[in-house]
Amino acid sequence: MNIHPMIDAVRQAVRLCQDVQQNALQNISKYSEQKGSSEPVTVGDYGAQAIIGRALKEHFSQDAVIAEESGTQFVRVVGGEARNDVLNRISRVLDAPVSEADAVEWLDFGKERKADRTWVIDPIDGTKGFLAGRHYAVCVGYLEDGVPMGAVMACPHYNDGEGAIFYVENGRVFQQPLFGTEVRERTISTRQNPSEWVAVQSFEDANTGKKDAIRVLEEAHLLPQVRVRDVDSMEKYALVAVGDADMMIRLPRGGRSTHMIWDHVAGVALVLAGGGIATDYDGSPLDFTKGAGLPNEGMMVSSGIMHEQLVRAARQLVK
Repeated sequence: MNIHPMIDAVRQAVRLCQDVQQNALQNISKYSEQKGSSEPVTVGDYGAQAIIGRALKEHFSQDAVIAEESGTQFVRVVGGEARNDVLNRISRVLDAPVSEADAVEWLDFGKERKADRTWVIDPIDGTKGFLAGRHYAVCVGYLEDGVPMGAVMACPHYNDGEGAIFYVENGRVFQQPLFGTEVRERTISTRQNPSEWVAVQSFEDANTGKKDAIRVLEEAHLLPQVRVRDVDSMEKYALVAVGDADMMIRLPRGGRSTHMIWDHVAGVALVLAGGGIATDYDGSPLDFTKGAGLPNEGMMVSSGIMHEQLVRAARQLVK
């Protein structure tokens, strides 16, 4: 499969998001449609997803799609002035006029369809980081028979703002500059014998217990060898997938809202292709066969070296 049309679409989506984050956030209302954890829906969300949906319609017209936003939501929630703002931004990126009907069609493309391949879109993962001017990611992954098999993920603030796109092609992970042409293959093997282990966890308290990673690492007797780093968005998965970090730990959230697959599919696909392991906190498989909801309680993502040790510690803590 040729993944490059989706790489191009994600680059276009990032251009729109960067414009919003850098130049327009102070003028954009935070639309209050509830998204599980009450994160605001932004102009960037709708614009980025519409651009990605357009590319899927053109290049993968028979595939199914699960995505965070919808055309109905766009029309119902977003006021007329803001809808025009979204359409104008998409038009500038695509260098072509875009109507409201176009945007709605692209936002809803592939939904309610069953197919052998299902694309999963998170147009801006890490919304709070995006709004705060921190890290975020534009993510597209796909499932085959419920297994994350491929992904394109753009991380505009990766490596102190250098930015990068990570993608899976022929079962391997590659990295490109965000707006450049140099390509290099990346693997987790670069972290087999680091001088310091790195664990990544969510920046926001609302997403995970801020002390979860510390608790697990203490139980596993891995402190102080491991440094814990807070990172917004699915970029955490990319860091593990390419060997910049070693583990991501998320314990059960105690009755809080269900995990959604668009927050994980692209990241898990990168980790698996990079040679890593992604399971529930207790070592059980992640289940991407239940539609938009992910029934698992937590996450344990690693390069594989210490995975069983981390799982045993997490089980003990939860028990």
